[in-house]
Amino acid sequence: MKVLLVEDTPDLVSIILRGLSEEGMEVSVAGDGNTALDMALKYDFDVIILDIMLPGINGIQVCKEIRKKNESISIIMLTALGSTENIVTGLESGADDYMVKPFKLIELTARIRTLVRRSRTTAIPQEKLLLADLEVNMSSKTVSRGGRSIPLTATEYRLLEYLMKNQNRVLSRIQILENVWDIDFNMGTNVVDVYINYVRKKIETPDAAKLVHTVFGMGYILKEELINEDSN
Repeated sequence: MKVLLVEDTPDLVSIILRGLSEEGMEVSVAGDGNTALDMALKYDFDVIILDIMLPGINGIQVCKEIRKKNESISIIMLTALGSTENIVTGLESGADDYMVKPFKLIELTARIRTLVRRSRTTAIPQEKLLLADLEVNMSSKTVSRGGRSIPLTATEYRLLEYLMKNQNRVLSRIQILENVWDIDFNMGTNVVDVYINYVRKKIETPDAAKLVHTVFGMGYILKEELINEDSN
């Protein structure tokens, strides 16, 4: 497994490099954003571990630039800032996961393996998911409603796909976190609500049936709204 570690703190680099190498991973290191971007676009890596605060280009910009060229590589963002706003910013830039410093090396290793395992899962039970006039194509990773193409970020797409696979079922925030992000969030965060709102704004219009519903005290459900059904 090939890993690109982008971090400018020597002590942390040494700890992560030694730990991942002992796990049999091949680790390359970049100490600034410009070098990281050059290496990420030039060489093939399975995972990129990317610090936000970097000399030169910051981690957010590096992540955005990588995603323009490579949608499939797994990216774990490292940050000392654990607020919901910072988490959402990192995920919105294209990161698949995030870790707040300080963290345990065993947890980083587990998350790396989880992301790589997920990215290598190629079995798709069906190509398209449909609800009313909403269509999710799991082969091309595209979304449309009423024939209109809807651009989504990688995280928004994973969230909508999970909702579509479980349409007409109430899903708790914990279920969504575990299945869309594969990580544990602090229960005080509202990152699920933030991303639900992002998806709602993109797939719903005033003249179309409402699909994403809030079930107060429980979570969310994706279903077609009936004409005589109260909106939630």
